[in-house]
Amino acid sequence: MTGPGLRPTAVLFACSMNAVRSPMAEALAKQLFPNQIYVRSAGVRPGKIDPFVDAVMAEIGIDMSQHQPKTFDDLDESGFDLVLTLAPEAHHKALELTRTDAVEVEYWPTMDPTVATGSREQILNEYRAVRDQLSMRIKKRLDWAPPPGD
Repeated sequence: MTGPGLRPTAVLFACSMNAVRSPMAEALAKQLFPNQIYVRSAGVRPGKIDPFVDAVMAEIGIDMSQHQPKTFDDLDESGFDLVLTLAPEAHHKALELTRTDAVEVEYWPTMDPTVATGSREQILNEYRAVRDQLSMRIKKRLDWAPPPGD
């Protein structure tokens, strides 16, 4: 179980369609905690790959080209210690699926950048804001420390 001073060993990030917020969070957590935490992501319903996600993640050196959106039903695994939900419908689904399991479920209200309007740069700025907010929250919640020498 998780708690103060205890880092989870397996984390699932969940959002509506596993196309924007949860894959960003999954990729960030994998980059921050390589070989330390088992990380996956899923959505409530199937989504489509979002090119803005690829663009803003590439800016920080993360390649999203291998990500394929998946739903909770597509997950082959279970046994997550922590489920971090980024959208209300994902939170409800996670609570429903874990009600008989000893799993911590936390809701992190996270803006959906797909509703952004304006120029390409304005839209990208909304995606960057979500990426950066997720990075900050992941570092704090999972107790990240920079590698020695950084």
